[in-house]
Amino acid sequence: MPAAAAPPPIDWRSLPKVLLHEHLDGGLRPQTLLDLCRERGLATPADDAAALAAWVQANANSGSLGRYLASFKLTVEAMASLRACERVAFEAAEDALSDGCVLAEFRIAPLLLEAFGLRGEAVVEALLAGLRRSALPCGLIVCAMRHEPPQHTLRSARLAARYAGAGVIGFDLAGAEAGHPPADHAAAFVVARDTGLGLTCHAGEADVGSRVLEAAALGATRIGHGIHIVQDAGDMLRARELGLHFEVCPSSNVHTGAAASLATHPIRAMLAAGLSLSVSTDNRLMSGVSLSGELQTVHDPLGLSLAQIRQMQREAAQASFMPDTDRAAALAACAPTPAPDR
Repeated sequence: MPAAAAPPPIDWRSLPKVLLHEHLDGGLRPQTLLDLCRERGLATPADDAAALAAWVQANANSGSLGRYLASFKLTVEAMASLRACERVAFEAAEDALSDGCVLAEFRIAPLLLEAFGLRGEAVVEALLAGLRRSALPCGLIVCAMRHEPPQHTLRSARLAARYAGAGVIGFDLAGAEAGHPPADHAAAFVVARDTGLGLTCHAGEADVGSRVLEAAALGATRIGHGIHIVQDAGDMLRARELGLHFEVCPSSNVHTGAAASLATHPIRAMLAAGLSLSVSTDNRLMSGVSLSGELQTVHDPLGLSLAQIRQMQREAAQASFMPDTDRAAALAACAPTPAPDR
């Protein structure tokens, strides 16, 4: 009896996808970064786009969140014009669209650009203008940097609130986690929540898993990374009861040292515990990834099935902060198909 034919390879780019966690200042196209550095007269460690990308990725792939975040010094300064902000946002949306995304959310801390003479409001408006130029349904999450004093993160929340309903869909607390717990910035979460913005928070990435529940107590319904929740079965149970959605970024977790390797990444334990989660890119430039590539990573080396990956897209659409009509359209696009799974 002849052996059964092997199934055709999966076309990851054509799979409808939902992207929830991508930092604009960590996802520049290499050529765009080089162009913007030249326009601003910034010194670069390489003279061509490929070599510049290799330098950024080598610096980021250090096993240290602190060193990983240091790469943003160059990208943020390169983005320090309104034209650059619009270009980066537009290109990020177009790249996600060409990668098969049907819905996407992008994030950045606009107040980082104030150091270069730009007003936070002008930065947000330029970013939104770039996103609107793309046909991809997408929105902007405003980040606050947790190492800043609470009055500074409160300013970020108020900035996000000003543009709620006008393209800004959420508020996030980001940056170096250790030593900067979410509760330090409770006032910022109150302002964002009272405006009706979606709340997400980087937690349980470079700190203990219980920080996830601390963020949830402040109103966060989604958690950036959160992989250390697996340290305590009780914490996982509570996270499941709360219906938290985890924005997991496997390659980034390895690069920052949050996970020891892809082979030992906690995503399988999180799924086994019944947690709601999806896969995102975090920073495409820093980690040298695409969402299609990340999905292939969790399918091949980590052994997640295509059915599980498709379910992640539906859960991401349901957890999205985008308007109901966009979420419904994404859910329909990610609906199960009768094609054989594997």
